Amino acid sequence: MTSNIKPASSPASMRFTLLTLVAALIAAVAATTSASLGWPVWAMFIGWVAFFTRGHSARDAFYSYLCLVIGFTLGIGAALAVAALVPLIGPLAFGPVVFVVAMVVVSMRALAPVNNVPAYFLGLITFFAAHIEPGLLAVSELAAVSGLGSIAGWTTHRLQTKIFPAS
Repeated sequence: MTSNIKPASSPASMRFTLLTLVAALIAAVAATTSASLGWPVWAMFIGWVAFFTRGHSARDAFYSYLCLVIGFTLGIGAALAVAALVPLIGPLAFGPVVFVVAMVVVSMRALAPVNNVPAYFLGLITFFAAHIEPGLLAVSELAAVSGLGSIAGWTTHRLQTKIFPAS
């Protein structure tokens, strides 16, 4: 049995080195831009990672980003629901809220093109990791910084494919 899969470039090859250089350079520029704007660099990289959870076209990048931002808003909804329930049922509030959010997110897998479940969870994780007040400002800030990361990821992919087009 033969395989059409081409082996990955070895670390010693020029191609490997150039592809790595492109990614490192764009990551450095994006991180510097994020820090210069007072945005958390780690949140920028969440957008970068979200880009790579799905296909690499501009369309796929947009939908991955959209799923990420929806994840932020679901996180805000979850935080508000937990805050409302904690006075009534204490830490038991987390169970039903997580259950409902997980049902929503995992069900989204059936709604192409916004069926990027990992991006939704990245959005949820990002919102809770950021420790910010729930609201429109939180979504706006996280959307901006992660948008920078998504654009950086897309730019990296585009430059790499221009340097070494798929054969």
